[in-house]
Amino acid sequence: DEFISSPPRKTVRFGGTLTEILLKYEKGDTTDFELLKHQLSDPDIKDAQIINWLHEFRASVAYLTKELEQLVNILLKLPWLRRSREVVEEYLGFLGNLVSAQTVHLRPCLRMIVSQFVPPRITIREDDVDISDSDDDDENISENFDTCHRALQTVARYVPSTPQFLMPILVEFFPFINKSERTLECYVHNLLRVTVYLPTLRLQILELIIEKLLKLDVSTPQQDIEDAEETANNCASEEKSTEEGLFDMEEDEDRKGNKVVSPSMERMAHPLAERLDILMTILFSYIKDVCHVDGKLNISNTKDLYRDLVSVFDKLILPTHASCHVQYFMFYICSFKLGLAEAFLDHLWKKLQDPNNPSVIRQTAGSYIGSFLARAKFIPIVTVKACLDLLVNWLHKYIDNQDTGANAYCDVALHGPFYSTCQAVFYTLIFRHKQLLDGNLRKGLSYLQSLNFERIVMCQLNPLKICIPSVVNLFAAITRKYQLVFCYTIIERNNRQFIPVVRSGTGGDLVQTCTNPLDSFFPFDPYILKRSKKTIDPMYQFWEELSAEDLENLKKPIKKGTSEDEDDDFLKGETPQNDGVVEIAPNSYESNTRSPVSSIGSPADCYVPYPL
Repeated sequence: DEFISSPPRKTVRFGGTLTEILLKYEKGDTTDFELLKHQLSDPDIKDAQIINWLHEFRASVAYLTKELEQLVNILLKLPWLRRSREVVEEYLGFLGNLVSAQTVHLRPCLRMIVSQFVPPRITIREDDVDISDSDDDDENISENFDTCHRALQTVARYVPSTPQFLMPILVEFFPFINKSERTLECYVHNLLRVTVYLPTLRLQILELIIEKLLKLDVSTPQQDIEDAEETANNCASEEKSTEEGLFDMEEDEDRKGNKVVSPSMERMAHPLAERLDILMTILFSYIKDVCHVDGKLNISNTKDLYRDLVSVFDKLILPTHASCHVQYFMFYICSFKLGLAEAFLDHLWKKLQDPNNPSVIRQTAGSYIGSFLARAKFIPIVTVKACLDLLVNWLHKYIDNQDTGANAYCDVALHGPFYSTCQAVFYTLIFRHKQLLDGNLRKGLSYLQSLNFERIVMCQLNPLKICIPSVVNLFAAITRKYQLVFCYTIIERNNRQFIPVVRSGTGGDLVQTCTNPLDSFFPFDPYILKRSKKTIDPMYQFWEELSAEDLENLKKPIKKGTSEDEDDDFLKGETPQNDGVVEIAPNSYESNTRSPVSSIGSPADCYVPYPL
């Protein structure tokens, strides 16, 4: 009778008020405390229950000391994100109260929020075996991310030291590169959003992201990407040919004049290249959004971001050999304003001429200068000439100091920066000579003659022997055409002095001639990631194939005592019909000296004609 007549409790759980439960727990009575933990851990807990509990916890945060860490962890595991708006608001209020009263729980709170930066996983099990483990295609995922950022901002507002505790957690939770594209995409996107309201972390977050992108980039050599694309295209062509039938006729009629691009055509065949492509697209979008306010370039924002990106470039990109795509973030931001491109060139120039820098860094800086001047459409010819003047004057001073004496001989170890600068100048001339001569041919020729290439080519350091053959050959052809310098005598002499290196391999003896002693590369060679290349292509200078007249001028005569077929085989690195194997291009440069169909835009690895 007493039970029936008593009024029902307004709370939706057992065990008394939260304060009573916690006081009992302090005295050693853990019964109600265990019941409380059990109720909070219930997967079927209702919104009303969560709200009631959170309301009481907000009023009792003073009790949630380090000793109750286990209870706080249970609260942080509550499924609050995918609940009603009332639950979300109550939970955000609880987080604010908790971290302001008990900063000891700051790290667990931050870990909980950052763990939500990726889509949840759905796991389907049958007989204790995971048969499906995929991203949850929750239509509210964008809204959930917004809520996570609100939570992080709430915590940061109450605890000013949040950034220094947050950064190690962001590093720890970064997904492995073999995770799904969607997981990586969401995490990187959310990291970049953090930089908007916690600007003190921007440099560190950009470093973290670009470091991960760099690992992806060096794990996917350009040749591997092109091979994967070629294989995928061949498979697609075979499938298409087998599926073609009578019903395709109407479709073909409809498609005439309309280029159909399916989503599958946007995907990269190489799985790591696909991830890199998606993440580079996000990075480019971020750079654009930060630098532009209401569609107009914001100079202050752009300068600040440029400084951060240059810092990351120096720390991560410059010391990394042969990355293919990640360095294009500098190419992209420099396209916004000529002053940025000039500042970047000046930055590289200082790296190159500073003798206190390691030789390898100076050489790489030279490669970046040459590649940037050659490939960036947004750099006017006036700037190109100014850079050529600086580089060539430095070369002449170097020759003044080194061309006589004990070190006046060809040696990469001694003169690496010199050879790298020579190659940068030759490469720039190959791409820009037409613009340099445009308008007033006499004035253009007078400028090129003033650079005195003959002295550089003829010096004792012999740069034509060290620079990459494809660059040397085209430079020789162009300078002969305009009667600037005759290189072929030196090239012939260098070829006679080339001593092949014989080493034993599993397939027998291998004859290997090193044609890239600098181990150099051109960092702005053609960009081949399908989605993100749309951002780069409009501002990128592709290699223009030689005209019929130029080809006629460059037609190679047959040397005495050598059949044309044998000579071509040797020069192209093909296998001649003899006992040895001749390898011309080392693998570190193989994909950069030729012009495959999938990456048209580089000078072909042609061999120049020698006039008789």
